[in-house]
Amino acid sequence: MLFWIREEYIRLFEAMMDKPLSFYAFEVLYWCGVREGELLALTPSDFDFEKRTVTINKSYQRLNKQDVITTPKTPKSNCVIQMPQFLCDELQDYIKQLYGVELDSRMFPINKSYLHREMDCGCKQTGVKRIRIHDLRHSHISLLIDMGFTALAFAERVGHESIDITYRYAHLFPHPSGGNG
Repeated sequence: MLFWIREEYIRLFEAMMDKPLSFYAFEVLYWCGVREGELLALTPSDFDFEKRTVTINKSYQRLNKQDVITTPKTPKSNCVIQMPQFLCDELQDYIKQLYGVELDSRMFPINKSYLHREMDCGCKQTGVKRIRIHDLRHSHISLLIDMGFTALAFAERVGHESIDITYRYAHLFPHPSGGNG
């Protein structure tokens, strides 16, 4: 399992600041821990900036040259995620920049291969190790553990269907001896 520590993410983040679409997409992936398809299906109506939440209730796929919106991967993936205030502020600014966006318009009208190319470019530019886009989800969970979230709390936040999936992250939790895994 690969993931970035916060400092690695920040290096990529700084390299993407001049590309708003990519920048904000990676911000949501890292700070919310959503899956690629869930990110790509997000619309302005999914956000409640007063409550600082994003509702995950759909996923985007490209099938047979058609954009398809489906339900998320698992029933527990239907969830409401709390966001930090700075991310709410950033996303409100981003939505204002979108030309002619409707409440039900996709905020990130790109596909998964676009995200992969942007990850390749960002990693090459910064020297940060290349991880998969899905590994940003692992990076988010690592961040939550570092912030003191319990296994149950982060499992609920990211919509794990089974505790077995959550236990894959056990080595990231601090051990009584003081070190990690």
